[in-house]
Amino acid sequence: MAGNATTPEARTPRVGVLALQGDFREHLAVLTALGAEAVPVRRATELDDIDGLVIPGGESSVMDKLSRMFDVADPLREAIASGMPVYGTCAGLIMLADRIVDGISGQQSLGGLDVSVRRNAFGSQTDSFETDVDVPVIGEPPVHAVFIRAPVVDEVGPAATAIGVLDDGRVVAVEQGNLMGTSFHPEVTNDYRFHAYFLDKARAWASR
Repeated sequence: MAGNATTPEARTPRVGVLALQGDFREHLAVLTALGAEAVPVRRATELDDIDGLVIPGGESSVMDKLSRMFDVADPLREAIASGMPVYGTCAGLIMLADRIVDGISGQQSLGGLDVSVRRNAFGSQTDSFETDVDVPVIGEPPVHAVFIRAPVVDEVGPAATAIGVLDDGRVVAVEQGNLMGTSFHPEVTNDYRFHAYFLDKARAWASR
C-alpha cells in the first residue's frame, strides 16, 4: 500500500460511500485498509452518522436518477453545503460539479464544486488509459492515474483549484475546501494517498 502515513486521532472517522451504483465496494475496501470505519450509504438518514462521504465512479446519469428516486439527493446537497468532506471519483466528480457541459436530458448534479465537467471526455471504455499525474498536495511521486470513460474539467471557477493537470493542460483533479474530485480511479490502484488526504479532512471535520 502506497501513501503518506496519517497520525491517528482520538476517534476513528466514520466515512460513507454512496452505494446506489458504481464501484463503491472498492472504495469501502481502501478506506477500511486506511483505518476508517467505512460504511455504505443508501438512505438519507445514514448521512447523519458519517464524517465524510465518497461518491464513486459509475454512470453519473443513473446515479443522479437513483439519488432522486431514493430521496437522498437533497439531503446530499444539504450535507455538501454544511461543509462535510466529500470526495468524488469519475462519475462522482460529475455529481459534485456545479455545471455538466454535456449531460443527458434532465440530468442533474449535486453541485458544490465550482467547475464545468464534460462526461466521457476521453472516449469509450475501449479508450481507457493510464498515465502519471503530478499532484503537489499529496506529494511525490506522481500519481499513476487510471482513466475509465473519464470526465474532464472544462472550466475551473474562482472558488475551486486545479490540483492535477495532464501534460496537455486538461484538468483531472480539483479541490474546493472540503470537496475533492478526480477524473481517475485511485481506488483501483495500490496508491491510497488521495483517500488518505480525504480522511485527513474527515478527521478534522469530526473533531470540529
